[in-house]
Amino acid sequence: MNLPTIALLLAGLATMTAAHGQGAGVAKVNGRTIPQSTLDLVVTTRVAQGQADTPELRKNIREDLINRELVAQEAARKGLDKNPSISARIALERQTVLINAFFEDYLKSNPINEDMLKKEYERIKPQLPVKEYKARHILVEQEGEAKEIIAQLRKGASFEKLAAEKSKDQGTKTKGGDLDWGPATRYVKPFGDALARLKKGQITEAPVQTNFGWHVIRLDDERAVKIPSFEEARPSLQQLVQNQVVQKLLNDLRAKAKIE
Repeated sequence: MNLPTIALLLAGLATMTAAHGQGAGVAKVNGRTIPQSTLDLVVTTRVAQGQADTPELRKNIREDLINRELVAQEAARKGLDKNPSISARIALERQTVLINAFFEDYLKSNPINEDMLKKEYERIKPQLPVKEYKARHILVEQEGEAKEIIAQLRKGASFEKLAAEKSKDQGTKTKGGDLDWGPATRYVKPFGDALARLKKGQITEAPVQTNFGWHVIRLDDERAVKIPSFEEARPSLQQLVQNQVVQKLLNDLRAKAKIE
């Protein structure tokens, strides 16, 4: 038997206990009925994950629900649901279900429409990067050390070799400081600003300071970025607008609430 975690078992105990007696049952365990609605809910979840709704699937789910009920009853018999830590976890699980149900209901009643998506697309389109940069950097702790590295590079030293020897960025030093392709907005502002000012093959004339330390940056190449069309961006826009709607709703609830 593949038992779920204790948190899920106890959360299941809370939800199943509330559901007992509602609708026809698929099984009765020590006098407690597992309702058909519980099995249907699990079937719906499994189908959404790509499984086929077959008699075999329903049989397996029924057996799993019986196992859950047995263990949940035993946990309750031992008084585990009275343990403050466990009862708090049960309450949080119940709260999570209610929160998800509330937002799903709200979005169903207030669907995100085409105009909202297009408005958001037009808002963010000018903010999208039009260039990507392929850069390398050497990161050190002291400005003086960075200046010395720049001096060595001007005399013909290998950027890749100095990165391997001196950079404290463990993720790039073994690759000669290679940061691969990315927009300037990928980096913290002082770094991104300095990178955008460089021309292909150029090295920063002075060290660039960020919260990570002092950087020596070289721009190896740059290329234009294709801005996605509205249709290409639709899935991301849908998620973005949905998050904005949920955040606004949450802010409104907080504004009306008495929080002490």
